[in-house]
Amino acid sequence: MRLLVQRVNEASVKIDTQINGEINQGLLLFLGIGEDDHQEDIDWLIQKVVGLRIFSDEHGKMNLSSSDVDAEFLVISQFTLHASTKKGNRPSYIKAAKPGQAIPLYESFIKQLKSAQNQKVASGIFGTDMKVSLINDGPVTIWIDSKNKQ
Repeated sequence: MRLLVQRVNEASVKIDTQINGEINQGLLLFLGIGEDDHQEDIDWLIQKVVGLRIFSDEHGKMNLSSSDVDAEFLVISQFTLHASTKKGNRPSYIKAAKPGQAIPLYESFIKQLKSAQNQKVASGIFGTDMKVSLINDGPVTIWIDSKNKQ
């Protein structure tokens, strides 16, 4: 599983011109589910993302976690995080999980994040055309891959 984390002042997702989810200060999470991903990947990613100390303390140092600042979360499914650009100029998405496998994992990720945090967790809708708006804070953007736990 691949997760692109963006610290935001605010973010929202529109589907067919209607806002489906929006947050204030928090984390925008783009979640890419691969064909070899399982529940263990979710468990590890949730623990990692809620523990990330990427919010500034009173000295301006990134030392606080999402729990410390009552951060909100917006989760967006993003199969293109599994793009392979190894050959040619057209990305291949062959490593991205098919909807039958990905949807339950996406929903499980959201449910588990809600359980881990007492803050708002909003989301897009898997497989739809979404328009995501954000005001990146910092900017702070972090890449996490559950298959590369270095």
